[in-house]
Formats: sequence, structure tokens, C-alpha cells
Amino acid sequence: MLLYLANFLAHFQSAFQVFNYLTLRVILGVLTSLLICLWLGPWVIRRLVEGQIGQAVRDDGPQSHLSKAGTPTMGGVMILLAIAFSTLIWGDLSNHYVWIVLGVTLGFGAIGWVDDYRKVVEKNPRGLPARWKYLWQSVVGLGAAGLLYFTAASPVETSLILPLFKDFVLPLGLFYIVLTYFVIVGSSNAVNLTDGLDGLAIMPTVLVAMGLSVFAYVSGNSVFADYLHMPFIPGAGELAVFCGTIAGAGLGFLWFNTYPAQVFMGDVGALALGAALGVVAVIVRQEIVLFIMGGIFVVETLSVILQVGSYKLTGRRIFRMAPLHHHYELKGWPEPRVIVRFWIITVVLVLLGLATLKLR
Repeated sequence: MLLYLANFLAHFQSAFQVFNYLTLRVILGVLTSLLICLWLGPWVIRRLVEGQIGQAVRDDGPQSHLSKAGTPTMGGVMILLAIAFSTLIWGDLSNHYVWIVLGVTLGFGAIGWVDDYRKVVEKNPRGLPARWKYLWQSVVGLGAAGLLYFTAASPVETSLILPLFKDFVLPLGLFYIVLTYFVIVGSSNAVNLTDGLDGLAIMPTVLVAMGLSVFAYVSGNSVFADYLHMPFIPGAGELAVFCGTIAGAGLGFLWFNTYPAQVFMGDVGALALGAALGVVAVIVRQEIVLFIMGGIFVVETLSVILQVGSYKLTGRRIFRMAPLHHHYELKGWPEPRVIVRFWIITVVLVLLGLATLKLR
């Protein structure tokens, strides 16, 4: 939005051309979404408290969580508002990728909002039934996958790229739609499963978003992409701005979500953020790098799958409780220790993901 205004004003004052620099708009996107979250936070928390929209806590989990009952949830709304407004302000609105990532993020956010609303407002413990949740996730995920496939301008945009192999490009054809669907929906649910402790999910999301912003910037720049043997995807650079808004909004939310949390993001935030990371990774052709950088999300999801599978097949549990962060809590780790150690692991994984830029 402001990019259009800056380009118009540049006809009269050349100094406004500075807003065409992508790196500047990424920084401004981070700061804008951060400030929006910090500004909205107290108001959102107050409204949630007034509406008695509080978190329900399972009594079969760690006993330390019982004190969290009633903590305001659905705080992810402030994240989505910050991301949307900041992207609309600093993004290039003529870029179709910007609208696709925003549509996916807000679409999954709407699904999470309905689920949260039914749980905490209507007091329905089932929330949105699983079959309906996955149905609407599939509708949004497949819609985005189909749109990306049919608007692809070059074969590389629908091919599988493997890190460490600079000449490996595998055309996927229609299987691209299937892969994209699973990445978006899988990433969304993985972040949602990880969102179980104060700040546990949001900081890894911020770190992964920052990592993906680098890949988006490189993929959208023909010179850098050629030098680093990355696929050149015209227009993908604008996703660096979007990733910046995720990072800024996440840090702003963490101000209120850090231990002990004043507010939880709920499914409205977790489902949306996971889907956002997934669709960005798909567009810049870095699904495998997302798997590396988001390793905490992957392990948390696998712990649930293994726990359920083991119990159904053998009647035994592998972990004391799943997802994995609860296992360590029940082993006696204080909550802040679990959180910070998972953050540290994510920092290392993001650095490993970034290392694949050069190791090809």
C-alpha cells in the first residue's frame, strides 16, 4: 500500500525511491508488526478476560499446568492482525504470492478461530470436530496448491529441489499439488501440537520465519540465486517482507506469552502460523529445508504419532506423555528449561538450514 504511495511521490522527490529496496521494507515490516502487537496486546488480553475466554487445562497432564486454567487464549488474533496489516502496508500488492500467503494464513486462522470459539466460548470440549477441521484445512491447502500449480511460470516452480545437490531438479507434475497440500497442512498441525508451553511454539516460528526470509530473498534475486545454485523464482523476494512480519508479530506476542504467560495464542494463531511457514517454503522450493529448520515441530509431531501407534498396537506408551515437551516435564524438567532448550535446538537447526545455501 505504502509502496504505491512511495512510487508516486518518487516522481516529485527521488528520496522516496528508497522504499523500493526490499531489505528496507523487510525491516519496516518487522518493526511495524512488532509495534502493532505490542499496542494491541493489552487491549486484546483485557477483552479476552472480560469475555471469560480462558484456557481449559487437562487434569491428566503435568500438575504445574493446573494453575494456567483460565489464562486468556485466542491471543493469536493479535498476531494475524499484525501480520495482515504490516504485509498490506509494506508488501507489493501486485505480487500474487503475497495474496496467496495471506489467504492461506487467514484461512487457517479462521479454522482455528472456530475451533477455539467452540471450546472456550461455547464450552464444547470437542471444539470443531476433527473431520470438519481437516476438511476445511484440505479445502484451503488444496486451493493454494492448485493456484500455485496453475500459475507457475516455469518448470522449476513445480519441481523438487534437494539441498546439497546443486544440479538435482525433479519435475513433480501434478504430484506437486499433493506435496504442497501435505506441507501446508502438516506444518500447520505440527506447530499446533508444539504450542503447549509458554512461548514454546512462537519463538521457533520466529526463527524459522527469519530463516525462510533469507531463502525468499535469494530465490527472488536472479544474481544471488544463480551464484548460490538456487532456483530463481520471480516475485518470491516479496515473501521476505511477509516472513519479516511473522517474525515481528511473533516477538510482539512473545512479550505477553513468555513464561508465565499472560495470554495463549490458541489454534487461531498456531494453525495459521504453521500454514504460513509451509506455504512460504513451498513457494521458494525449500520444503526439505523447512523440515530441517522446523525440526522441533517435526519431532513433536512424530512423538504423538509414535505414542498413539505404540499404544494401539502394543498397549504401551513410549513417552510418559505426548507431545514430547510434556514427556520432559513429567521427567522433572522445569517448564522454562524445556522451553529454552527447545529454542536453542531451533537456533542450531535454522543455522544448519541456512548452511545449505552454500553447501550445494
